[in-house]
Formats: sequence, C-alpha cells, structure tokens
Amino acid sequence: MQTTMFEAFEAHPGRPLKVLIGCEQSGVVRDAFNALGHDAWSCDLLAAETPSNRHIVGDVRDVMNWDSWDLLAVMHPPCTRLCNSGVRWLKEPPKNPPADCTREEAAAWPTLDRAARLEMIWRHLDRGAALFSDVWNVEHIPMVAVENPVMHPHAKARIRNFRPAAQSVQPWHFGTDEAGPDNERKRTCFWLRNLPKLRRTGTLDGTTARESVHKASPGADRWKERSRFFPGIAAAMADQWGGAAQLAVRAA
Repeated sequence: MQTTMFEAFEAHPGRPLKVLIGCEQSGVVRDAFNALGHDAWSCDLLAAETPSNRHIVGDVRDVMNWDSWDLLAVMHPPCTRLCNSGVRWLKEPPKNPPADCTREEAAAWPTLDRAARLEMIWRHLDRGAALFSDVWNVEHIPMVAVENPVMHPHAKARIRNFRPAAQSVQPWHFGTDEAGPDNERKRTCFWLRNLPKLRRTGTLDGTTARESVHKASPGADRWKERSRFFPGIAAAMADQWGGAAQLAVRAA
C-alpha cells in the first residue's frame, strides 16, 4: 500500500498547521483537516450549516489577515459571474433576478431595463473577480489553493496575476463506492501556489457517475447544493496538501 504524505511525517510530527478554509459553510474541508490533527477553521459570510466553534462568520479577506496561517484553501468563492457556463448572461440578462443579487437588487430587478440589468451583471463580475484576486494574491500565506469552475475570458482578464488552473478533477476521481457521495460529475479546477496537484485516490472509472449537481432542481437552495463540496476530495486535500505543507513547515 502506498504511504501517504501524512503518514510520511507522522512519526516525527511538527506543530499542527493553521489552516483557513474560506467560503465554506458546510465544514466538509475544515473537518477533513481537523481529523488529521491540524488547526483548521472555516469562514463564510453565512453561519455554519452545523453549529461549530471553528467557523467564523465574516469576509475571508479580513480573516486571512488575522494570524499566521500556514495554508489558505478558498473552496468556493462566488463563481456565478466567473464560470464559463454563465457567460451568456453578460450579453443578455436573465428575466429573473440572478442568484447572486442582494435582496435590494432582486427587488429592483423587475423595474430595470436591459442596459441597467447588464450593468448590474458586469458589476457582479467585477466583484467576483476582485475576491478571487485578493485571495489568490495574498502575500503572507505561503500556500494557497483556490477552487472554481472553468472560467470565461472576461473573468481571467480581471484577475490580478492570473495564470491557468493547475489542474481539474472530478469528484469520482476520489470515490470508492458507486452509491457514495463522491460518484458525481462536476469538473472542479484548482489554482495552486506552493502546493502539489492532487493525486487520485478513488477506484471508480466514471461510467456510473451521477450528474446530480448539474440537474439540481430549481429553488432557493439550489446554489448551496451546487456548491457543496465532496468528502473524497476533501480527504485527499487534507492528506496530500496538509502533508506537503507540514513537510515544508518542518524544513523551514
């Protein structure tokens, strides 16, 4: 059996990593790191789905400046305006208020003409690109991972120091049970700084992978279900990225 990175340093452990998981409400990734002995905290504008004393309600850009974090993983910064699948709305706005509207913007949407709606959509794009830029370019955190879907060119042009994603994965790459939560199709891209690409840990071949994320029913919580992270990938991140970061901290 292949030795994992975590097992490689387990015999001579250093201090636990201080890990910040940004834009995560579910706590899936946070809990995966904590299960391996790290000091991991999640942060989101919304309260944790399940009550936790390791969840901070706030803007990740403020929290990432609080302390000497070893690793920052921003798991799902608002991507509605950045992802390639939504680029069509930059040319022709939808009839209904977009999911990323504030309550005030949604209330005003029916009264706006096409030009005003487009202006709002592009403003949301600028806002989303600014968040991605800020977390990607944070200077005092040595290891950074940012997750997002495939981006369109308008988003790439607005991100400071943009470079292509280091890799893209599917949840089923990290699954071992056809009936389990990881046997899904959802292409996920990672932008990585000082972290290795994830190695696949699953045994599935993708032929039975579901498309629940893409076929999620419309509703108020559709955005939440579509952004929910997968436990298999989270476990691989905690083991492989946590292991690489722990080795780097020990060597420093």
